[in-house]
Formats: sequence, structure tokens, C-alpha cells
Amino acid sequence: MLDPISFVFSIAVLIMSVVIHELSHGYAAETLGDPTARIAGRLTVNPLKHLDMVGSFIVPVATYLLGGFILGWAKPVPYNPYNLSGGRWGPALVAAAGPFANIILAVIFSVILRVFGGSFDPAVAGLVSLIVLINLVLAVFNIVPVPPLDGSKILFAALPIKWRGLEIFLERNWLLFVVLLILFLWEFIVPLVFFLFRLLTGVGV
Repeated sequence: MLDPISFVFSIAVLIMSVVIHELSHGYAAETLGDPTARIAGRLTVNPLKHLDMVGSFIVPVATYLLGGFILGWAKPVPYNPYNLSGGRWGPALVAAAGPFANIILAVIFSVILRVFGGSFDPAVAGLVSLIVLINLVLAVFNIVPVPPLDGSKILFAALPIKWRGLEIFLERNWLLFVVLLILFLWEFIVPLVFFLFRLLTGVGV
């Protein structure tokens, strides 16, 4: 379990990471021709525009108390799929932008840790490691192909039309699958996150 100071830093890192995640969705949609996020005032780094009481505060505290890890989300950036170029792959590209941004952040701070970590104060090294770890958690969690997670948009774009029934089924029962994911699939997700963390940073967990 994290000490109180580390927990506060973790929440701060989580908030900024989910804000960047959602900004990436918005900029991807803008690039593909949809200005909805900009019109809604969501293309901003101001966290107050993105925070969600449940996903940004209640869930992180609950997952920390129940499982010792921190997970959360921000309010989804709005976009209109009918404005997007790219055909059926448009929503998938917008969805992929969020986890991709988290992976880029994880890689950048992993390089910083590898190059400068030896000269860092242990507290600073711990904070940089925390940034890498949280962004890997967000990336891996969000690529799971269950609505409303980003991976579902990628899955639905790749599925042939005859599998449309699966998309409808998953969208109708998304809450059940997300609860099952949080409760039971972490035993598979956490080892993958730790493996990627060791691979990127060279530091054991």
C-alpha cells in the first residue's frame, strides 16, 4: 500500500495522465475532421474541464483501498463519428489515440529514468517510476475490447458485419463486463503491466 504522500502524488499523476489520454482522443478526432471536442471546450489541459467525480476520484480511491492499485478515468471527450474521415476505421483511430498517448508518456519517462535515474533523489525516481506505471496501467486497461473502453472501438472496426450482434451484446452489457474486468481480470493485467514496466525501465517491481 502507498503512504499518504505517494497516494496523493498517484492521484495527481492519474489525473494528468487521463487528461492527456482524453485530449489525444479530441485531437485525433479534430485531425480526422470533427471539431466537436474543440467546440465543447475540451481541447484544453485544464483538468477541471475533464474530471469526472466517479472516475477521477471515487474509483481511484476504491481500487486503491480494495486492491492496492489506482485506476480511473476522465469524462470522455465528445466526438461525432459521422464527421470523421477514415470510414469505419475513424472511430477506431480516435479510440487508439488515447492508449497510444499513455504509451508514449510511459516510454518518454522510462528513457528519463534509464538515462538520469542514477542521479535522481530516490523520491524523484519514485515519482518518475509512478508516471510510467500509471500510464502503462491506463494503456493496457483501455485496450481491453469491452465497451466503453477504447479497445472495443478497435474491435468493432475490425469485425466483419456478420458479427454486428456481438457488438450490440457487448454494448448492452458493458457495465457487467467492466465490473468483471475490474474484479477478476486484474490477475492477468497486472503481470502484463509489470512486465512492460521492467522492459521499459529496467527496474524490477
